[in-house]
Amino acid sequence: MKSPVVLCGAMLVAVSAVSPAADHPWVSLFNGKNLDGWTPKVAGHACGENPHDTFKVDDGIIKVSYEGYGKFDQQYGHLFTNIAYSRYLLRMEYRFTGTMMADAPSYVNLNSGVMIHSQSPQSMALDQGFPVSLEFQFLADEGKGKRSTGNVCTPGTNLEIDGKLVTQHIVESSAPTFPADEWVKIEIEVRGNDEVIHRVNGKEVLRYQKPQLDPEGRIVSAAGLLQAGAPVQLEFGYIALQAEGQPVWFRNIELKSLED
Repeated sequence: MKSPVVLCGAMLVAVSAVSPAADHPWVSLFNGKNLDGWTPKVAGHACGENPHDTFKVDDGIIKVSYEGYGKFDQQYGHLFTNIAYSRYLLRMEYRFTGTMMADAPSYVNLNSGVMIHSQSPQSMALDQGFPVSLEFQFLADEGKGKRSTGNVCTPGTNLEIDGKLVTQHIVESSAPTFPADEWVKIEIEVRGNDEVIHRVNGKEVLRYQKPQLDPEGRIVSAAGLLQAGAPVQLEFGYIALQAEGQPVWFRNIELKSLED
């Protein structure tokens, strides 16, 4: 687990933040009152800006809201932790609400997620829509058949499954399809570069290994990170809640360190 000095627009210095322990406790990443400990980055806006209150807190819930928007205009957003993590369990609940922005792409409908092993918000370009990361994707029923939640999406990244490199953008999970208005519990087990496991309502639905940068730049370019000396194999990164044009709520966001 790494702990950076967090200043928007500044360089980050990572230092060790965890003492060895036999069993670490669950720690809340969200205080239920405000966005302390989190940094927003919305495409077209400077790091740290929260345009139109995209991310707001109400009754112990982080809500992605588009009430203040006239048009979406490709203003994809993410809310990042101020700490980068490596080996941990992350759990939370999500629920979709309302309707997607009319000018957002159709795939945005009842679609959100949480990013892991992400680049920092400070390292993103002003108009960059998605951080280089791996996404635990949240989806809900559109009334058009099976639409499993808990997939993995790979903006600027690749992964391996059973020793084989996977370069496709979405790998589907075995999770069921949920109604939009239902609270769904998810857990993601992240073990550095070794393995990542997705769970939905306590059941494993997907696992993969060796998360890594994509040198081919599919979906999102990782060229800037590679040129700056970032290793191809991803050992750690930030956690980020997604806002891509669909209102969604997040609550009970907790992390348990798996560091030795």
